[in-house]
Amino acid sequence: MNPDAQRWRELALYDLGTADAMLSAGRYLYVLFCCQQAIEKDLKGLIVERCGMFPPRTHDLAKLAHVAKITPDEGQDLFLRTLTKYYIGTRYPEEVRTLADEATRELATRLLAQTKELLRWLETLSR
Repeated sequence: MNPDAQRWRELALYDLGTADAMLSAGRYLYVLFCCQQAIEKDLKGLIVERCGMFPPRTHDLAKLAHVAKITPDEGQDLFLRTLTKYYIGTRYPEEVRTLADEATRELATRLLAQTKELLRWLETLSR
């Protein structure tokens, strides 16, 4: 694996571990934030590896998947768009309260499991 792509993968796994820690701590909005970051960084590593280019400076997971030449199924695409909301929204104070109210333990647990599943799938793609 390309060393730069490997670094992106390591950062993704670190963020995944942080998401697990935030779930244990009851910080559900930050579980979702870290899940988004884990997928973003893994996709950026795939862009480096598969496309031989520096990844674009965007946090839009669906866009990153497109650049990485990945075609998610309908459920995966919806998941990517959902997670993107939790990155963008945590950056703006007027949206944080609404997102925090949505971020229940059940939602965080479900989206963390989906994140792990998607990361496993991304790992199976040729790099």
